Amino acid sequence: MLFLIIAIGVLLIIIATSKFNVHPFLSLLLGTLFVGFASGMSFDLIVESMNTGFGNLMMSIGLVIVFGTIIGVILEKAGAAYRMAEVVLRIVGPKHPQLAMSIIGFIVSIPVFCDSGFIILNSLRKALSKRAKVSMASMSVALATGLYATHTLVPPTPGPIAAAGNIGADAYLGTVIFIGLIVAVPATFVGYLWSIKVATKIEVPEDVTAAGEEFDYDKVVASFGKMPSTFSAFLPILLPIVLIGLGSIIAVLGVEGGFANFLMFLGKPVIALLIGVVAALPLLPAFNEETLTGWMGQALKDAAPILLITGVGGSFGTVIRNSGVEDIIQGWDISGIFTGAMFLLVPFLLAAALKTAQGSSTTSLVITSSLIAPMLPIMGIEGAIPLALVVMAVGAGAMTVSHVNDSYFWVVAQFTGMKVNDAYKAQTMATLLQGIVTIIVTMILWAILV
Repeated sequence: MLFLIIAIGVLLIIIATSKFNVHPFLSLLLGTLFVGFASGMSFDLIVESMNTGFGNLMMSIGLVIVFGTIIGVILEKAGAAYRMAEVVLRIVGPKHPQLAMSIIGFIVSIPVFCDSGFIILNSLRKALSKRAKVSMASMSVALATGLYATHTLVPPTPGPIAAAGNIGADAYLGTVIFIGLIVAVPATFVGYLWSIKVATKIEVPEDVTAAGEEFDYDKVVASFGKMPSTFSAFLPILLPIVLIGLGSIIAVLGVEGGFANFLMFLGKPVIALLIGVVAALPLLPAFNEETLTGWMGQALKDAAPILLITGVGGSFGTVIRNSGVEDIIQGWDISGIFTGAMFLLVPFLLAAALKTAQGSSTTSLVITSSLIAPMLPIMGIEGAIPLALVVMAVGAGAMTVSHVNDSYFWVVAQFTGMKVNDAYKAQTMATLLQGIVTIIVTMILWAILV
């Protein structure tokens, strides 16, 4: 009966968000209260669980999400994303435009939301497509899948951070980033293959240039104005990742001493991301009200709904844990059913069902990680690498699949001019393959590393 109550609670969340367009924050709150009351929890315990779950998650990753969002907005508005794109184009070369777009998306979406990343790189995509004389749809799929891979798998994107926090992997964020970058490579590559094998056959209105209309890559870049240097563009992304990685390595090796402790301090995600914000400040064209208040205010507005969704997701998970489900799960002997890497199919399928039903990858990551958290101790899953791979399994499900109830689907379709059936063939099928490849790679890594 308790599991039926939890299932109904999840179903309420899905119906509220997908059928009645209720904001995920309110739908999660509804599901949380339903599970609390229906499971027979006392009023005081419901309130305590909601406050504790929300507060604990915000304490561990709240500022990390805010700092990551600030970095993303600065990179977007200062033109650093274009500079990074230019560097990738120089390295890859004009003969492989789809590969260049995939790599650009892979890099940009580490701090920038995939929706925003696609929009700000859209003019560059069009210009490069015209320059290379390749299909607009193929360039769109290459960019969209590159953005999508790191968006669902690599912190400091809020979804993976929230999932890590829910399952107790926030202390191993460096490992999650490292594993995420590895797993995101094949996910990006399969999207690239789909773009050149299938999407190239899809024709959109953009492929037929109107009379007198010209797209010039150099003009697009020049129209943006003075852009930052390569070093300053990449620094706000790479510096936090390096610091978190160093902190994780020192912790694993057990090195002690004043300098080692200082490096571990710098490697704390909240400190590393704060340093990333400081590294992004020189990108500001001027230190005035528009940038210091306007840009920062925009970043806080972008972060607010993610913080609320993530926080109430923590409340949902805590209510589930305090409902007595942990005691029931502890009495199960599921080790013979889900052994080793096979357990990863549980979070993958659950996240995929949630993603497909209600559309939001972030919501899918938050809810799924909350649901599976009580199972992990029973399965003996603990430590940096196993927990990081669980996050990857949730992320794999959260990218399966992007269709009409996903805002990202419409961003890609509308900005490219694809018909809905073509968008299903191009975007939806590509994300399905990305999810399948990602869970397979994750299970292989489990077999090798765990």
